[in-house]
Amino acid sequence: MAARPSWGLPHETAALIIAELAANAALHGRVPGRNFRLTLTVTGPTLRIEVRDARVERLPTVRPAPEPDAPRECGHGLLLVEELADRWGVVPELIGKTVWAEVGT
Repeated sequence: MAARPSWGLPHETAALIIAELAANAALHGRVPGRNFRLTLTVTGPTLRIEVRDARVERLPTVRPAPEPDAPRECGHGLLLVEELADRWGVVPELIGKTVWAEVGT
């Protein structure tokens, strides 16, 4: 398999963040007949990841980490995003919201 160029960007970190934000949009931001949109923007050394979905009434928040003796299979995604991204946030819009994260090189 040939190596793919990364253009100096943190592609493995970005892939994890993209997967989490896209999964959240598909699971929690779904509105029948509407999809989500993924946008990647590079400005200087910063990669900005944006995932826009159609639901505004459920804004994402980071939940406290569960106790070690009470493992769960879900609910840890935004903890991962918070740990991997340099910055992240949510922008409510008239219809929907955009969840964004930025990572630098």
